[in-house]
This record gives sequence, C-alpha cells and structure tokens, in this order.
Amino acid sequence: MTTLSPENSLSARQSASFILGLHPTVRTEAWKFLTGYYSWQSSQDERLTVDSTRRKNYEALCQMYQKIQPLLENLHQNFIETRNSITCDIKKLYDKDPLGNVLLDKKRLEKILLLSYVCNTQAEYQQGFHEMVMIFQLMVEHDHETFWLFQFFLQKTEHSCVIKIGVGKNLNMLNTLINFLDPVFAEHLKGKGAGAVPSLFPWFCLCFQRAFKTFDDVWRLWEVLLTGKPCRNFQVLAAYSMLQMVRQQVLQENMTGDDILLACNNLIDLDAEELISAACIVYAELIQKDVPQSLRDFFL
Repeated sequence: MTTLSPENSLSARQSASFILGLHPTVRTEAWKFLTGYYSWQSSQDERLTVDSTRRKNYEALCQMYQKIQPLLENLHQNFIETRNSITCDIKKLYDKDPLGNVLLDKKRLEKILLLSYVCNTQAEYQQGFHEMVMIFQLMVEHDHETFWLFQFFLQKTEHSCVIKIGVGKNLNMLNTLINFLDPVFAEHLKGKGAGAVPSLFPWFCLCFQRAFKTFDDVWRLWEVLLTGKPCRNFQVLAAYSMLQMVRQQVLQENMTGDDILLACNNLIDLDAEELISAACIVYAELIQKDVPQSLRDFFL
C-alpha cells in the first residue's frame, strides 16, 4: 500500500474491505476509516488529535442539549413525542445475551439518540434508528465514537436509510431495476402483486439488519455500502437479490401483494457473503446492458 499514490492507496484499501471483509479484531478501528471518522492518510498522532477533538465536540453538544432541553420541552411538541418514541423503542430491545450478560447501556443509547435527533436536522428520528445505533454501540467503547460513527455512516451512505431522503428513492429505483432486468416479474408486481415493493421500505430503513443471522453479517454488508464498491447504492442491488429469492414461489403460486410481503419478511438468517455475491452478479449483468440513464446515474 505504501508504494501507491494516496488516491490509489485509498482505492486499494476500500477494495480490500469490499472483497475480503474485515476481521473482527480490526473492525472497530477500520470502521473509523471507512466512515471518514479518520482520514486514510492520517498518522497515529493525527488520529489521537482527531479523536480528542471529536470527544470534546460531543461533550459540547451534550452541554448544549442540557441547556436547551427545557426550551424544547416547553415549546416543541415534536420533541416530547420523539423522546417518548425513543424511550418506548429502547425498552423493546434485548439488552442481554443468552448467558444473561448485559450487552448495552440503554440510558447511554437513549442519550445518543436524543442528541442525534436534536443535532442532525436532516435525519429526524425514525423507528429503527435505535437498533442501528445499538449496533454501533456494540462495536465501540465510548459514546462519542458511537455518536460520530452513526452520523458519518448516514452521510457516507447518502442517507439511504432515512425515510424522508433516501428510502423513497431506493424503492423507486428498485422498481426501475426490476422493470429493466426482469420484465416478467415486474408485470406480476404491477398486477396481482401490486403494493409489495413499496411495502419493503423496512429493508432500507433498517439497512437489512433483521435479515441476517448475526451482527457480523450486518456489519459485513454495511462495510460494503461504506466502500462504495462495486458501485453506489449497493443496497438496491441487495434488495433486488432478496426479491429474486422469492421470485419463483411468487410466480408459481400467483401470489398477491400481501403474500409476497409475507414471503419477503420470512427472509431471515441470511448469510451476508451470499447476498453480497448475488448482488454483485446482478451488478455484473447490469453493466453489460444498455442501461437507462436513471439507473446509470443512480449506480455509477
């Protein structure tokens, strides 16, 4: 890597992350590079400085939040409703492993979610964020790391999991991709299967985390999304590949939209490597064709 130019070195590192995946022992540190928390070209001393700055900035945000909290409670009904939603969502989380060991601190998680809601005006709190931030909390030790990794993840993935920004676009492009690559399936989804694709929005809101066997599988797919390899918006190729898993059953049984949605919801305990490979095959097929401009702009 050291013999490459900075640009090629960065590309090589990202490609390695995409092709090989990250070993669990380096995942915590590597994610800080993949998300942009650290620069790929930074020295160890520079990273120590960056981490210290991010910690201080996080603490400053916490202090700001404490000062304005009474104002938010008195003047903004949305804040009270959102805080109640966060509290309710967190209560539903399992916070212990099968042996009874505590996995996460719900109070700390609630604090991070509230701070993110107040500070990130682009990504208002939505159901599912509590599960996403929990996964970041399981990865790193400190609250400021959890907070900033989540913010950088949203930015790096172009807010693709945010309902008001990326989810609708993902669903529209998924429809376009099905129409282009699989006209037979597309006809069924427009007819008897109408309504199935729009109902798949939880796949994107949760970044597919409920579809996998383990947190390692979730992290593996998310790492691919962060690399931008082999293309942008890889999440739509993953969703297309998951739909292909139920395609034969849908057509053979002439399923309705509700039945298709049920079959899709039963896609659980997936293996991330298999899904990534399937999505890569779809991408390879796509680039061999005369792709419509809308798909070209979205993926390339």
